[in-house]
Amino acid sequence: MPAASMLVPKRANYVAPMLASAAILLILLSGYFELPSITSSFSTPLTPIADAAAAAERRRFDTALDSVGSRKRHAFTSVLAAFGAWDAAVGCPRVRAKIGAANATTASAMAAITGGAGWAGATCEEMKTRHVGVFVKGWTWIPDALDGVYTCRCGVSCVWSKAAAVVDRPDAMLFEGATPPLERMKGLPLRVYLDLEAARKPTGFEDIFIGYHANDDVQVTYAGKSFHSSRSYHISTEKTNDALVYWSSSRCLPHRDKLAKDFLSLVPHHSFGKCLNNVGGPDMALSMYPVCSNNGNGSPHWWDHLHCAMSQYKFVLAIENTKTESYVTEKLFYALEAGSVPIYFGAPNVWDFIPPNSVIDASKFSSLKELASYVKALANDPVAYAEYHAWRRCGILGNFGRAREMSLDSLPCRLCELVSKRGGRSADAF
Repeated sequence: MPAASMLVPKRANYVAPMLASAAILLILLSGYFELPSITSSFSTPLTPIADAAAAAERRRFDTALDSVGSRKRHAFTSVLAAFGAWDAAVGCPRVRAKIGAANATTASAMAAITGGAGWAGATCEEMKTRHVGVFVKGWTWIPDALDGVYTCRCGVSCVWSKAAAVVDRPDAMLFEGATPPLERMKGLPLRVYLDLEAARKPTGFEDIFIGYHANDDVQVTYAGKSFHSSRSYHISTEKTNDALVYWSSSRCLPHRDKLAKDFLSLVPHHSFGKCLNNVGGPDMALSMYPVCSNNGNGSPHWWDHLHCAMSQYKFVLAIENTKTESYVTEKLFYALEAGSVPIYFGAPNVWDFIPPNSVIDASKFSSLKELASYVKALANDPVAYAEYHAWRRCGILGNFGRAREMSLDSLPCRLCELVSKRGGRSADAF
């Protein structure tokens, strides 16, 4: 009996592993557990998007923006010192590799920024007249600095002026503050209407419509210099620490002011202009920063020293009047050119117009409190802060290069080229 009783455990010890192995094999074959094979992650076909995302992840480089606030707090003021710290910790090659990998995961937005729908892939062979005159009709905010003679693509020359004595037989008349004529006959100038406001709307009586959207006949962005060529461009290499954010507005819109007030209540800031002013008046920037004086020409206005004042701050709050696709205005581009980091509330496709890693997109945060916490952490992290400036130091313009090409600066030639394509005064009536 003792011998027989000892046989049972031995049999159980031998049979149990076999039964367990068989059960596991059955489960695996049934697909209950999905365990990847050694080759499945390399040989299984993936969708193009998934394939690009996987490739990007394999090439990923962690940089300063992946770890904001992880370094020792440092309330820096010198931008140049921050740049040096970033160069040592990250550097241009590393951030180029990261941005290049990220771009591989998404379709380029550059296709959305074109010369405008009026071109429709035109070539130089389609030009019908080699000289075009554009008469800017009536009052308009278009800068006088654009007046002049231009040598454009495809051998087209262009005369652009607000003076009838310069363009007495125009091929096109540009209207902005007034409605074009209701009718146009062959032999008369083409009617051009420009509207860059948020709710842009053709009049229905123009032959060519200029707006800020790629679907318009001619697209114009706010990314150029023509909006602000007479202002002080002194850029400070030192940033304040007592006030982190610059805000300036003299058109007090209730919805924008409320958003600004709610956010600014969470961060140290200086508010210039008429709205929410907390510095003692709209022209206090010159008292605070005498270096921003615009050569003493006439009575100073806050907009004359806008860029110089912005450059004293690490961040600039930029809130569009209206949140509309492609409506990205000078509010954002001013801050970029002033050497500050914009905190942006506006167009959902803002990245179609600006350099990568160049602004703090407020839409990416769940609350104003979370946004404010990020800004304050970034203000004490010179390495991460400097990475927001890497685009200008490392030549990573991205879509910003195209946005500048489509700016008001290039409008005279681009409009003249389209007028030439249409035939100018000899164009049939539309």
